[in-house]
Parts: sequence; structure tokens; C-alpha cells
Amino acid sequence: MKKTRNRKLKTVPLCTWRYYTMIAVVCLCFFSLVGRAAYLQVVNSNHLAKAGDSRSVRIKGISSHRGLILDRNGEELARSVPIESIWLDPKTLLENKGVLNSKSWKAFIAALNKDEKAINAWLMERANKRFVWLERHLDPNVAQYVKRLAIKGVNLKSEYRRYYPSAEVAANLVGFTGVDDKGIEGIEKAFDSYLTGQPGKEKVVVDLYRRVVEERGVLAEAEQGNDLQLSIDSRIQSIAYKELKKAVLSHNAKGGSVVVVDVDSGEVLAMASQPSFNPNRSDSRFPAMTRNRAISDLFEPGSTVKPLTVVSALESGKYQPNSTVDTSPGRMYLNSRPVRDHRNYGVLDLAGIIKKSSNMGVSKLALSLSDQEFLDSFHKVGFGKITGLGVQGEAKGVMRPRDNWSDIEKATFSFGYGFQVSAIQLAQAYSVLGADGVKRPLTILKQSGLEQGEQVIKPKIAKDVVRMMENVVATGGTGTRAKVEGFRVAGKTGTSRKVARTGGYGDEYVTVFAGLVPATDPKLAIVVMVDEPAGDSYYGGTVSAPVFSKVANKALDLMNVAPDQMNSLAVGGVLHD
Repeated sequence: MKKTRNRKLKTVPLCTWRYYTMIAVVCLCFFSLVGRAAYLQVVNSNHLAKAGDSRSVRIKGISSHRGLILDRNGEELARSVPIESIWLDPKTLLENKGVLNSKSWKAFIAALNKDEKAINAWLMERANKRFVWLERHLDPNVAQYVKRLAIKGVNLKSEYRRYYPSAEVAANLVGFTGVDDKGIEGIEKAFDSYLTGQPGKEKVVVDLYRRVVEERGVLAEAEQGNDLQLSIDSRIQSIAYKELKKAVLSHNAKGGSVVVVDVDSGEVLAMASQPSFNPNRSDSRFPAMTRNRAISDLFEPGSTVKPLTVVSALESGKYQPNSTVDTSPGRMYLNSRPVRDHRNYGVLDLAGIIKKSSNMGVSKLALSLSDQEFLDSFHKVGFGKITGLGVQGEAKGVMRPRDNWSDIEKATFSFGYGFQVSAIQLAQAYSVLGADGVKRPLTILKQSGLEQGEQVIKPKIAKDVVRMMENVVATGGTGTRAKVEGFRVAGKTGTSRKVARTGGYGDEYVTVFAGLVPATDPKLAIVVMVDEPAGDSYYGGTVSAPVFSKVANKALDLMNVAPDQMNSLAVGGVLHD
């Protein structure tokens, strides 16, 4: 016990400064953390929120579709249908090292009918990209299959694709859009801004794989495109296309066009071209097939302009409807070049000149007029100017006679050589005659009222010339195959040789029939042009006139136009049977 009492207890020596230092450090750390937390949560919270959003919040577009293209009766000629397209995120896709050898990837490539090696190489070249298109406008069944494969980095995007219910019937007029839904040809291009909608925007939150996990509201509503109603009547368009195609195939021709115009309103009811294409198939859009020949192809109109030469003669006041011209002996030489008829027709009145399609007759009329008197009617009906349809690719024609042109040049002008027009220009010219000399602007859009138009030819002269043209379709005329049962027809055939590439005129022809029906009160102006018919039949009266007859017959029936056929004598004394 004694020893225990004397032993000194061992204790930790008290070090006050160390204790307080430690307490100070702990407190300092604590308050630093509290201060930092307060700074982040209160002072810098907005900045941090923005930084977070920048990594997950995205502005996503809201798709808008193009407006409908409708015919005058509300039938759809073009509409947009929803469709899926594939885009890849190569960086995400290639994070899985074995993805290119997986069964899913091989099945995916096989579904797209693509070459696996080529796609893999193409993908590796874009390994660091986050967005590349792989296939646009997928077949719906393929899109569903791709969805089921669920490959990370393979994504589907909803788009719109243009669908054309009438296919090739109105393809050259309506045109088509590209893969980005922008108009490339025809009406689609001409009215692209009107048809195109404005896409909207919405804010969304996406996950690591860019999948939308939260929608935060619409920033801008999508505006859909405007619907466009054309003046085209799908029923007449279909007839025109069918009959034109039949004629082109049966005569082994290079192409052709048909234009049908409402004389009272100036509306284009049909505009068909051959060859055509299926706008629903991008692999059929060759330039030679997509061209709208009715407005872009120019040709020398031949004898179809002889009625206008007669109009010029009557407008000059030097001739009356019963005036006569001696065409004997059926040929003459001007500047050492011949002008001839098929035979010697002798003395012809103006109606007889048109009926017999006398080159001698119209040449003598033209040579007796001043240049201004002669060309006046050609300019007034619109030759040498675009019609103003507003459709891309319209040619204004070639109408540039020389100031000091020779007699032979003036004479050939009178029967349709030396200048060029399009089918739509010729249809406009005949619609002026059918409207008693009133020129109304042609339009491809449906009109709610009648245009007043401009009186460019005296009404009596226009009526007289239309009556003269009836003789062309009557017995003994050159256009008898243009007859329409129950209706009187006024028209004119035209057959012109084409200029050869080596110079001069070759052995290829353009055949035309231009006419008005019913002749007593014209409702329709129709022009049928067939380019380079092969074989023995190459006249306007045998190739184009039958097409006119069939198109006019069915169009008049569809429009409920009353027949005007009656036994009467047209100007010139030809019985109209």
C-alpha cells in the first residue's frame, strides 16, 4: 500500500493551444462549407440551373406539312403524309464495340437493303459525329421493324412526304418536291412559299440518349401550309392524258401535249404532256420526262395561224369576209424560193383559204398588208410573250421578224413558219377568237368570277373568222376527223416540218390541231400537239384532230354543254353536216 501511494500517475499533459487550434479549424471548415452551400444555392443558383439545362434541355422543332393541291372540284392532286426517316448518332452507336457484328445490326442493314461493308465504312468515317441521316422517307413496315430492333444510336424522325394520287396524269403540271419537302418542279415549285408551312418550336428535356423525357412547353406553334385550288378539272385532265398517250404510242411519236382552256374565264382545265412520269417514284424523274411540254416546248405552228392572218386582213379594212384571192396557178416564187399549195385552188374567198389551208392565199393577204397591219393580230393574241400562268419553265416563244425582212420571210410567217409558239400560247390565241376578240389572262388557279379582259379583235371579225374555221371540219376540209357528234367545231389543222440540226428543214414533223367548241358559242379552246409522229401519218388532220375530237366530246359531256349541231351553211357556203 505504501508503494502505491508514492507512485506518480502518468497523464496526458494538457496543451490548451492545440485544443483551441483544432476547434478553430473544424469551425472554419464547417462555416466554409455552409458558406459555399449558401453561395451555390442562393447567390449562384440561376447560373447553375442554366448550366444544367444546357446539358439536358433542347429546343425541338414541331413539324408542319405543306398544303393540299386540289383540282377545281376539290379532288386532291397532292397531299403530305407522315413518314419516318432514320438518323444515326455514330458516337453513341459505336460505344458498343461489337454492335457492327451483332445480329440486330445485320438485320437492320438487311431491312434497308444496303451493303453492309459500305455502310460500316461510311459509319466509321463519321465516328465522332452525333447526327447523320441514313435513310429518308422509310417504308412504314420497315420503320416499324427498325423500332423493334431498338439499337442504341439508331433513331427515327417523323417527317412528311408528298403523295400524288393522280400519279402521272398530272405529273408534268403539278410537279414534285424534294426529300426536304421543297418544291422542285411545276406547281409545287411555283407556289412553294404559299404551300410551305412554318415549323414550330418546343422546349424539351432529353436524357443521355437524346430521348425526350419531359416537355416544357411550346415556344412557337407550327403553321400548316395553305391549300391551293387549281383550275384543272381532274376528269378532263385524265381524258386529255389518256387520249394523248394513246396517240403518241400509236404513232410512235417523240412526245406531245394537250391544253384545254375555258374560253369564258381563261381558266386552264387540262394540261397534259407526254412522256410523263410517276412523281411518287423518285427514280422515274428524268429531265426529259418531267418537262411540261405544253408551256416549255416551242414549235412553228404551221397552218394553225392562218386564221390570224385572215384576222389581220379583215382588221386592216382592205378585205371583207366575201373578198376573194386568186391563188392560181397554185405556186409562186418569192426571192427565188417557192410558195405553193397542194394544187391549184383558183379563186378562193377568205373562208376558202382557211378551209383549203392555202399557202398562196395567206401569202398574198400578208404581202398586201403593211408589216404593222400583218403582225398586229399576232401580237395582240399574245405570241412572243409568256401567258402569265406563273408556272416555272414557261417559254415566251420566238417572235422576232427582221425589220427589213424579205417577201418570202413575210409570206412564210403568214402560214406559220419563221417563229415559234408553245401549245399554251396557241390555246390562248384561239380562246381570244372564241371570246369574240376579248383577251383574258390565262390562269391555272380556280377563279370565283369572270375576268373582264381586253377587247383586242373586233367582235364581228372574231365571229366571222370562227365561222370560217367551221369549214375546216366540214366535208372537204382538212380537219374532218376533229368532228364532235352533236356539236359544231371550228378549228384549224397544222403540220410543220422541224428544223434539222444540220440546218434547213428535215423530215420530222410537228402536227397540231387547234379548235373551238361548240362553234356557235365557244366554251372550250383545245390545242393538241404531237411531236415527230413516225410512219405514214404525219398530218395534223390525221394525228392531232382525232385526239381533239375525243377530248372535246367527253369534256363537253362532263361540263353539261348543250349540243349546237344543226344543218346550216357556214361562211363560204359549205354544208355543215
